[in-house]
Formats: sequence, C-alpha cells, structure tokens
Amino acid sequence: MSRVWKKRFEELEAFVRPDRVRGRWLVLTHDNPDPDALAAAALMARLLRKAFGARVTIAYGGLIGRAENQEMVRTLGLKISHVKHLSFRNYRHFLLVDTQPRTGNNQLPADIVPDIVLDHHPPRGASRSVPFADIRPEVGATATLAAEYYLGSGLEVSARGATALVYAIRTETRDFSREAAGPDRRVYDQVFPSVNKRALAKIQYPRLPLSYYRMVREALERVQGIGTLVLSHLGEVEQPDIVPEIADFLLRMEGRTWSLCTGRFEDRIFLSLRTTNPRADAGQLMRRLVGRKGRGGGHGMLAGGWIPTNQDVERQQERLGRRLAKALRKDPERIAALDLSQKTLAPKETP
Repeated sequence: MSRVWKKRFEELEAFVRPDRVRGRWLVLTHDNPDPDALAAAALMARLLRKAFGARVTIAYGGLIGRAENQEMVRTLGLKISHVKHLSFRNYRHFLLVDTQPRTGNNQLPADIVPDIVLDHHPPRGASRSVPFADIRPEVGATATLAAEYYLGSGLEVSARGATALVYAIRTETRDFSREAAGPDRRVYDQVFPSVNKRALAKIQYPRLPLSYYRMVREALERVQGIGTLVLSHLGEVEQPDIVPEIADFLLRMEGRTWSLCTGRFEDRIFLSLRTTNPRADAGQLMRRLVGRKGRGGGHGMLAGGWIPTNQDVERQQERLGRRLAKALRKDPERIAALDLSQKTLAPKETP
C-alpha cells in the first residue's frame, strides 16, 4: 500500500470519525453523470459504508443518457437514485464528486455546504467553505482521488469496483493521452489485475439506439467549419449526453483541433467544447462563451456548459459559434458549411 494513499485515508478518517459517522450521507454527482463521476461516487459510498459503518445513498440529477453509461450502471449493478425521489432533509452529511457547490451542474441546494468535495476541475469560490475539499486539477480523473482514499483504507477493491475505475480513468484521460498524471497511472496499475474483462468490453461497446444514429446524421448535415475549428448545432436532443459525444466525434476530423457541439434539451442549450491542444484552457473558454446567464466549466482539453433558451434558439447557437471563432482568433464571417461530398476538405488555415 502506498504511504501517500494511507495518509490520505488517515486524514479522511480523522475528519469523519469524530462526529460524522452518525446520520445518513448523500453522495451526489454532477448532473448527467459520466463514468468518472459514477465510479468515484460508487467507491466513496462503499468506503463510507465499509470503513465507517455509515448509511449512504448515491444520487444524481439530470439523465444517465449515453449508452455506455447506462451499460456501466446496468452491468456493474451500481445502486444510484435520482434526486427527484429523495428529500435532502433526510440527510445529515453530503459529499460531492466530480463537481463543486454552486456551479450550476449539480442538484445540491445553495444553502447546504457539503462536508466533503472530491473533484479534478479548477477550484471554485464556494469550495473554500467546504470543511474537507480535495480538489486537484492536475489529476486526470476524480475516480483516481476516490481510489486513493479507498486503497489507503486497506479494503479490497472488488472486480466491479476495479472495472468501474479502469473504465472511468480510460474515458476521462482517453487512455492516458489527455490530462493524465502519475496518480492516475498508479491507481490504474494497482486495480487493473482485478478487472472483469468481459464486463469492461460490454460497457465499452454497448448496443446503440437508433436515436444515436439519427443524431450523428443530423450533426453531419449541420456541420460547419473555419480553419481548425469544426462546429455542429443540433436541434432538440433526447438527452444532453449526446452533445459531448458528438463533440468528441467531430474532433476526430482530419485537420481540426477544436470542436463545438450544441443542442437544446428542455429549456437549455447545452454546449460541449473539445480540443487536441494540451496547452489550452477549454474550461475558461467555456465560461467566456456562456457568460453570466449560463453555467460552464471544465479543464484543459474539454469543457461543457449550458445557457437558458430564448425564443430564437438557432440564433443563440449561431452566436455561440461566432463567439468561439472570435475567441480563437478566427473570422466569424468565414464560418461555412462543410461539403462532406469532397474527398478532402479545404486546406486548413494557420491557427
């Protein structure tokens, strides 16, 4: 066992044991949780139960919409509830994973200060009031932080837990090609021998609904570009997770180093921003795009956010694309539809 991991658990134990063992805990993810949030939540809930005997519920807001994420919950038997079925008054202690208070992407009421926050996004102002906050933007996955506490406790990681961890770290770091750090690799190497390989393959390659292919077709029909930037503004989507999925898909286009996808879900326009530039700060750029009316964040190479809709959604989406082009020092007037019938796209401009 790593001395670092053991020390982290001892610090957590000193915080929890005096007066936070009694009373129910709510472990809350960000809305529309991804594999990183799901794995971190499951691991921290198990740690609270096994190490401290606490009563714990895991919850989320929004939707678990992406096919891979649904398969992860189903295959690994993750017990997670939607907040609409819960009352915050029934919980005494709160733990946020992969999100922070008052960021607009979780369902924790603004008047509740969580006991614990684990996150790998840049620290927000409201997190300064959190008694136990472990916020490390230099680490690739929040699940890595959760694993350090769990492994430091001496508890054995189950095959299900190892599978969730490995999948979370892989997806969050794109197999260590994006924003990974030493802690991610050490946790990965420690738990990989316990992975259920069949379950992992089932999660990675789930059956996809027809709606997925419909969204891909729509995204390609609406694809635009200028230089190294590719964009696609979807209409109404069935679930917000398709927006980052399309952004990832578009970024693989030859000659493109930035991608933006937007789509309307209920009364919000969701945005997802991706880049291949390891020196970029997509999170800061996203906050500039959404402005004061919306919420957004992220880190170096990926970010997400939303803005409330008005009566002209298409115009809002167009403005977001133009605003991004301008921020990347590209001429918004030159944004144009891409002709996918060509064998090769037009030469890219100098970034």
